[in-house]
Amino acid sequence: MTLFARLFSSVALIAALIMTAVSAQEAAPQPAVLVADDVRVTADDQLIATGNVEALYQGRRLTARKIIYDRASDRLLITGPLTLTEGGNTVILGDSAELDRDMQSGLLFGARIVMEDQLQLAATEMRRVDGRMTQLYKAAVTSCRVCETGRPPLWQIRAERVVHDADERQLYFHNAQFRVLDVPVFYLPRLRLPDPTVERATGFLTPSVENSSVLGIGVRVPYFIVLGDHRDLTLAPFWSTKSRRLELRYRQAFRRGTIEFNGAVADDDFNSPSSRGYLFGGGRFDLNRDFVLRFGIEVVSDDTFLLDHDFSDKDRLESEISIERARRDEYIRGAFTHFQSLRVNEPRATLPSIVGNGDYERRFFPRRLGGELRFSAEAQSSYRSSDLTTDGPDFDRFSDGRDVTRLTSALDWQRNWTLPAGVLASVQTGVVVDHFQIAQAGTTSVSDATELTPRGAVQLRWPLIKSNRHGVTHVVEPVVQMAWSGGSNPNVPLEESTAVEFDEGNLFNVSRFTAPDRRERGYSAAYGATWTRIDPTGWQGSLALGQVLRDQRLFEADGITPSFTKSSGLRDRTSDVLVAAQFQNRNGLTVTGRSLLENLFDSPKAEARASWRNDRTKVAATYTWLANDPDENRNGSVSEWAFDGSYRFARHWTGSADWRYDVAADRSVRAGVGMTYSNECVDVTLSASRRFTSSTILEPETNFSFTVGLRGFSAATRDKSFTRKCRK
Repeated sequence: MTLFARLFSSVALIAALIMTAVSAQEAAPQPAVLVADDVRVTADDQLIATGNVEALYQGRRLTARKIIYDRASDRLLITGPLTLTEGGNTVILGDSAELDRDMQSGLLFGARIVMEDQLQLAATEMRRVDGRMTQLYKAAVTSCRVCETGRPPLWQIRAERVVHDADERQLYFHNAQFRVLDVPVFYLPRLRLPDPTVERATGFLTPSVENSSVLGIGVRVPYFIVLGDHRDLTLAPFWSTKSRRLELRYRQAFRRGTIEFNGAVADDDFNSPSSRGYLFGGGRFDLNRDFVLRFGIEVVSDDTFLLDHDFSDKDRLESEISIERARRDEYIRGAFTHFQSLRVNEPRATLPSIVGNGDYERRFFPRRLGGELRFSAEAQSSYRSSDLTTDGPDFDRFSDGRDVTRLTSALDWQRNWTLPAGVLASVQTGVVVDHFQIAQAGTTSVSDATELTPRGAVQLRWPLIKSNRHGVTHVVEPVVQMAWSGGSNPNVPLEESTAVEFDEGNLFNVSRFTAPDRRERGYSAAYGATWTRIDPTGWQGSLALGQVLRDQRLFEADGITPSFTKSSGLRDRTSDVLVAAQFQNRNGLTVTGRSLLENLFDSPKAEARASWRNDRTKVAATYTWLANDPDENRNGSVSEWAFDGSYRFARHWTGSADWRYDVAADRSVRAGVGMTYSNECVDVTLSASRRFTSSTILEPETNFSFTVGLRGFSAATRDKSFTRKCRK
């Protein structure tokens, strides 16, 4: 062969290697890249690349010590160690290989696959077919880190053959053994698992073993079923010595909304009736013209099912359907709500089981008048199944079977000014019309009433800011407000404003009632001040004080049931002093507290919460104090501590605990502890909990749970700080 012919043949051979494959129907090949320390062409039409060989081709990247391309067979002979990366998510390692030119099909020897930096598949021989099917022979699969010390991984699956379908993203095992520390635990002739790129795949989820003093010893095995790209169903059978239960969860995503339902049916040996169950569900849909439809359903067969099976601590269930729209200057909402009480000795017939609400609010900005003009309208109606027209001993002095409908409309105008010295002034005035319609009112209240309420308020704020040479900033803001509200409270039932909270949110309201069935009337004044210290080192503290003063009219006029409860802090002409404080720093510590003070040593309500959170610790503690108040259905004082937290005391170990303690009754309410071991391939959790509360229909309960979860077969990200390190 002449020199020219050999040169032409070499150029053609190199061009064939670095061009992409062209299908029978397609043209326009795309270039590839080949880099090596040395490239030469032999007389028998072989291209040999040696030394730090790297080839880039159709998103695949191959590195090896030596590559031989045989033009006659159109094959690549690769000498390793070799690394083949596909799409950045899958890495194939091997000692040697024989592949086609596209690196899609062929054999690899001493091969290992790493998927999503999580799952490892090792085999003595691996066969690739068309870049889709990968077969591994005498394979071992694990997500545990494998060190060169020769020690077996914590767990692995060994199989005669493993097939990976890249299109379906599934792993198929033939004659598989599940091993723990290389000790066979159980055998499966066939096994299918999703690869780590799959977010949703039909199959079993993490099982758990549970021991309950109520349910007995049992096993819970969830099974996840994919019903399509937008639907799935989870079935979780639970079989114990005292109960048989099937849990269900259904989820579906629509183009403009989502729904989810959770439920369970059970056959219990310790309860009558034995067949029990519950259903919780909800959904949200985006409608035309910015409207949003929401619904929720909560139903249960009996009062104790949720607690017996540890699904929820709720003692009042709420089912609701609503439609609403929120825009910059307009808000519309309508809703129907059904309530179901699970409380012992609570008269359900005399509680409002069905409640309807409608709200409309619109803002205007008149140019000539200035400020903001706001119009609002509200409708509220409640229905009781009781037909009693006389009062019983279990509620207030109004009819037990009353059904109340209220219509309210209001027109308010507000404008702000900035006065000399930086004083901020605000003026608010308006008028409200309330109409009440009471069915089955009996003789204790009127059957209908209408009240016109004019109102107005003037408020002054003076924010003061000071910074010193160390960068510390102090912000002090005193506030004072004068308000007046006309009209009088009609003789209608106290239907909505049964629980009033006096806090920073309503300190400067014209009326601090939660609903229009009661209003503060006459003259009132409110004053308060806030102080905030901002330190450049990262901590910040604040303190707020406030109090309300009113004229005598509110307390002498109509002789109706006292408007405010004793523990609300608002019953007297001079309210209790509201005190609130907060502290937080850059180390994750946050402390908040709020209290009402009748005097320096007497408080009807107080609460405090402290939390600390960093990379290793999550701790929170809460204290609540409520004085006895029959008007709030509280015949004894409430004093309770609540604690919950977790602490990662070692690289792989995390402990957790929670505790609720009733100080007034001097007994624990609930307590629990747990321990979790986590590394890159497994999560093991052991937990225990105790519920101490009891009643005529409920007994104390103790639960133990043991759960083992294997990591690696999931697309979810994981905390790499749990990954073990290999010791040399």
